[in-house]
Amino acid sequence: MATGSKTSNNLIVPQANQALEQLKYEVAQELGVQIPQDGYYGYMATRDTGAIGGHMVRRMVQFAEETLARGGARF
Repeated sequence: MATGSKTSNNLIVPQANQALEQLKYEVAQELGVQIPQDGYYGYMATRDTGAIGGHMVRRMVQFAEETLARGGARF
């Protein structure tokens, strides 16, 4: 990617944003990490934000595997 380019994290299913936000807060609570109310993550430890994201991905993969095992939706 060229220097100065902007990247975007557009969701394929925009309605999923609310579910991802909820998942983020659930995972943070389970890990005992406080998410800043103002939405600025600059003062959080990288280890904490990485742990939240990593656990979110694990849950999403687990959900997808369970869905596929039940013969559910194809991705």
